[in-house]
Amino acid sequence: MGGGETNMIFYFSGTGNSLDAAKSIGEYNNERLISIAKEMNKLDGEFSYTLGEDETIGFIFPVYAWGPPKMVLKFIERLKIDNYKNNYTFAVVTCGENIGNTIGILQKHLIKKNMKLDSGFSLRMPNNYIIIGDVDSKSVEEKKLLEAEETLKNINNIVKERKVGVFQVVKGFMPGVLTSIVNPMFNKYGINTKKFYVNDKCTGCGICERVCNTKTIKIDKKPIWGKDCTQCLACINLCPVRAIEYGKGTHNKGRYKNPNISINELENI
Repeated sequence: MGGGETNMIFYFSGTGNSLDAAKSIGEYNNERLISIAKEMNKLDGEFSYTLGEDETIGFIFPVYAWGPPKMVLKFIERLKIDNYKNNYTFAVVTCGENIGNTIGILQKHLIKKNMKLDSGFSLRMPNNYIIIGDVDSKSVEEKKLLEAEETLKNINNIVKERKVGVFQVVKGFMPGVLTSIVNPMFNKYGINTKKFYVNDKCTGCGICERVCNTKTIKIDKKPIWGKDCTQCLACINLCPVRAIEYGKGTHNKGRYKNPNISINELENI
């Protein structure tokens, strides 16, 4: 698997924000995009990729409760980069507002793989975690996307020039506490499928099954959830008839998909 084709971006995305960022950086810097979820779902064992001498490595993913998604960290644990010679490595973390100490966690996992992180960025994007809070208003959503475009231009230049030690990150209030206390609690208690259900609007179209990052959803006339979940909420947000809910937390809430990304691009089949 892999090969010395182009520079590589490993991305994880639920409703399209991180994929939008990955595509922007990938197109600007001629990089190959690799879906972490697709890789994790198709292979057991090690993920091996071969780098060219001067190729860069990028990790782009959303923040989940002030930390990286568990799937991203598990992927890095199984990652093997052949010909790695301190290749320039960067990360972009998409968020609604701030990311806590997410970059610090990522750095620790990369160090365990004898890799370094040369630069890191947080990228403010529209909200999609509607279990707590709601989606942004259309005006706020549009403003965030326009600002993200400008931020990405800056990131693109930094990555192209391979600037080292550039960390443009909004950590927020008490990032160490949020990341060290809230994130483990979220990973232990917040990631489950017990509260997902569908209402009578469900048509059995199968989109939720196709976009599920863990392949835990199976359609038997209606969706049935297994145990694995990342809490990406792709199933809720991308349902075309708004048939999927999570307990009472998503009732009367908006839904969000990045307007620059199609549902087909988010499928994990």
